[in-house]
Amino acid sequence: MVGTGLKQNLFAVARPDKGRIGVAALDLSTGQSVSILGDQSFPMASTSKIAIAATFLAGVDKGIYRLDSKYPLMIPVASRAFSTSVAPVKPGMELSARSLIEMMITRSDNAATDAMLKAVGGPAEVTKWLRAHGFQKTRIDRDIATLVRDDGEFDPATTVDVRDSTPPEEMVKLVAGLYQGQWLSQSSRDVVIGAMTRTVTGRGRIKAGLPTGTSFGHKTGTLNNTASDVGFVKLPDGRVIAMAIYVTGQGGRPQRDARIAEITRTLYSGFANPRIAASATNDNTRAR
Repeated sequence: MVGTGLKQNLFAVARPDKGRIGVAALDLSTGQSVSILGDQSFPMASTSKIAIAATFLAGVDKGIYRLDSKYPLMIPVASRAFSTSVAPVKPGMELSARSLIEMMITRSDNAATDAMLKAVGGPAEVTKWLRAHGFQKTRIDRDIATLVRDDGEFDPATTVDVRDSTPPEEMVKLVAGLYQGQWLSQSSRDVVIGAMTRTVTGRGRIKAGLPTGTSFGHKTGTLNNTASDVGFVKLPDGRVIAMAIYVTGQGGRPQRDARIAEITRTLYSGFANPRIAASATNDNTRAR
């Protein structure tokens, strides 16, 4: 790899010349971190489903909801883009909250996500939960049906749309906090973290950048001209790295996936090498 430290190596593979790239990573054992554009907003796409699940599970811990309660899938009804402020949906088959969370995380099922989003009271309630726990910029403004229907209004490679967005550093804080058992009971924590280890989407992203057999969990996101993957990765010595990678542009989806894999490979190698990892800090002074 080029350079003498993780930060330099990361800058080499997260170049912004073909579209904005935001990266943040944190060693949960040492507190060492690294980021590129980590404080800038990027489209969450389906990585927002982690926050939606956490909001519902926090309600379970308070006795407001139950994991065995059933809710209907929210099925999109065909409508023209931007024709209404909220895309129309219709109720479908009823499933338990536990099953819906499993579907929304492992398979990124949108109808299941909107079922959970409706259960907690809508996007504003998720943002409210986030603000209550110190997330100042991460926000959810639309349900998934509306987000998907109206996708493409802006090019995320050149335009920052703060709706339904997060800075990579805040997403890393969310993943790390959930993994470490903040905000949720152990049983609720295990629901979302366990589901992340069973995710089947994004085989060419974080998974493709890790050595075979590596223990990890993640959640992908995909929208117009943007791809993302966020999660946690266990190193051979037992340390866990939380990471969030948001990529725009690059020429197409295969190129975005490949860039996420390359960034993952760089983060894994860097944090696994103590000499390289020693250079990791929170630094957003370059590649703005």
